[in-house]
Amino acid sequence: MSMTVSSRRRHILEQVVSRGHVSVRDLALGMSVSEATVRRDLRQLADSKQIDLVYGGATVRRCHDQSLQFRAQQNIEAKRAIGRLASELVQDGDMIFIDCGTTCFEMRHYLKAKRSLTVILNSTRLATELGENGDFSIILLGGNYRHDRMDAIGPLAVNAIDQLRGYIAFIGVDGLDMEFGLSASDIQTAHLYQHVMKNARESILLADRSKFLAPSLYRIGDIESVSRIVTDGPPSAEWAEHLTARGIDLIYPDNKEEPHA
Repeated sequence: MSMTVSSRRRHILEQVVSRGHVSVRDLALGMSVSEATVRRDLRQLADSKQIDLVYGGATVRRCHDQSLQFRAQQNIEAKRAIGRLASELVQDGDMIFIDCGTTCFEMRHYLKAKRSLTVILNSTRLATELGENGDFSIILLGGNYRHDRMDAIGPLAVNAIDQLRGYIAFIGVDGLDMEFGLSASDIQTAHLYQHVMKNARESILLADRSKFLAPSLYRIGDIESVSRIVTDGPPSAEWAEHLTARGIDLIYPDNKEEPHA
C-alpha cells in the first residue's frame, strides 16, 4: 500500500493515540516502508509537538497541556501579527464569530476601535474584553463550560450556533494537512467549529506557520471551506501552490499580492 507523506504521518498519529505506544518496527511493517522513513516521520511529529519520542518508537505526549496559560505562551509574536492582520478584515457594522483560541484572542486589541459590531463568541474571557465596548452587540453561546479554556462547547453550543447565519467566522486550528484539511486536538472543539463554518457566509483561518507542519487528530473540514488564511509569513512553496490552485488567499506581513477575484 503506497501512502503519501501526510497520510502516513496521520496514520502514525492515530496509532499513537489509540495504542499509547508504537514501535518503529511495527509501524514500518504495517505501512510497508523503511524504518528510516518511520523515524523521520516520528521526528517531524515530535518537532510539531504531536508525540513524544522514546527508545525504539513513540508515545502519547506526557505533558500535552491545553490550558490557556500554556497555549498563550506559544508563538506569541506570530499570534499578535496575525491578530492585527485579521482585524483589518473586519468592517464597522459586521457580524462576526471569533473562536476561543489564543490566536483569535489577539484580535481584541484592534477590534475595540471598530463600531457597531455583532460578535458571536463561545469564549467568556473574550466576551469580557469586548463587552467593555458598549457599541458592540455580544452573543455568547451557552454550553458545557471548560474552566481551563474559559469556553463553552457541547450540544447546547452547537444548537445555539445552528440558529445563526450571515456572519463571518474567524477560526483557529491545531493542525493543517493538504488532504485531511483543518483539524483540532479535541473532538468537542472540532464538532462545534464544523457547525460554525457550515453556517457562516465566509470562514477565515488564523494559523501561524507551525500549524502547516502536521494535522491534529480530529477533522474540522476541508481546506476549501475557508476563503482566506491569515498567517505570520509565507508557507512552503508546496503549500502556497496548493492554496493558490484552490483560490484561497494568503495574508501575511509584507505580502502585497492582490486577493483572488
